Amino acid sequence: MEYLEFELPIKDLQEQLEKCQLIGEESDVDVTETCKQIEKKLADTKKDIYKNLTAWQRVQLSRHPNRPYTLDHINAICGDTFLELHGDRGVRDDKAMIGGLGKIGDQTYMFIGQQKGYNTKTRQYRNFGMANPEGYRKALRLMKSAEKFGIPVVTFIDTPGAYPGLEAEERGQGEAIARNILEMARLKVPIIVVIIGEGASGGALGIGVGDKVLMLENTWYSVISPESCSSILWRSWEYKEQAAEALKLTATDMKKMKLVDEIVKEPLGGAHNDKEKTFTTVRDVIAKSYEQFKNLSPKELVKQRMEKYSEMGVFKG
Repeated sequence: MEYLEFELPIKDLQEQLEKCQLIGEESDVDVTETCKQIEKKLADTKKDIYKNLTAWQRVQLSRHPNRPYTLDHINAICGDTFLELHGDRGVRDDKAMIGGLGKIGDQTYMFIGQQKGYNTKTRQYRNFGMANPEGYRKALRLMKSAEKFGIPVVTFIDTPGAYPGLEAEERGQGEAIARNILEMARLKVPIIVVIIGEGASGGALGIGVGDKVLMLENTWYSVISPESCSSILWRSWEYKEQAAEALKLTATDMKKMKLVDEIVKEPLGGAHNDKEKTFTTVRDVIAKSYEQFKNLSPKELVKQRMEKYSEMGVFKG
């Protein structure tokens, strides 16, 4: 188990509990009462820490190395029914953007999302979850296929941003993202967006337009990462915590500003602490969200989606 800096008090108590239990197993000493006291203190400490998380601490949790990624969610939700589809039919198959057909119950969905790697080799293979233009064009191809057959679309957002390399810009990174935003706004099937980790910049927006936008509790969604914001404003990464607070990037902030529709609760300590519970929660909330839109006509669906996004950022004095 890996612990973040602010979780170290939990780590200390966990180690004390393990030592206490070991003493009880290896000797005749009755440590039952001591173990109970440590367990109670551990539970109270967890509640105190996770109840009062700062914006920066939530950013750290969203990047936790054990946090489930897009394929983890899809495989857990769909099981053997998931069929991955590849390629943009133009350049190549972008491994940072995955997609395919899968089922929740009897309903088929087109699942699309950014995929990160678990170690050095797979992180390079997945380009750290940063898609190239062909990744966004693959996503659009799959969305258009879903539209053709009347299949709802589910997108999982987890990216530090679209790939900013020279070759990506040469192949039209900005155009690909802008095209996706335009086409998603008028797609004639329901779109459910789930932010499961990092939601950074245009990289997130490229698959982020939806009828229902859901945000896991310990994720963030912003035009820029706290580190990049800090380096621009203060010429240093040292002020990333202040930048995180100023950016208002947490799920609570997003819901308050009506930029997302619903916050999905995570298990205590984050999604990685109880992955099965997280998968079940995400599956249920996707199915429930689809129920809201499945009976709308394509015309009503697009009209409602357009109105929703037109109202964002409108303030009345």
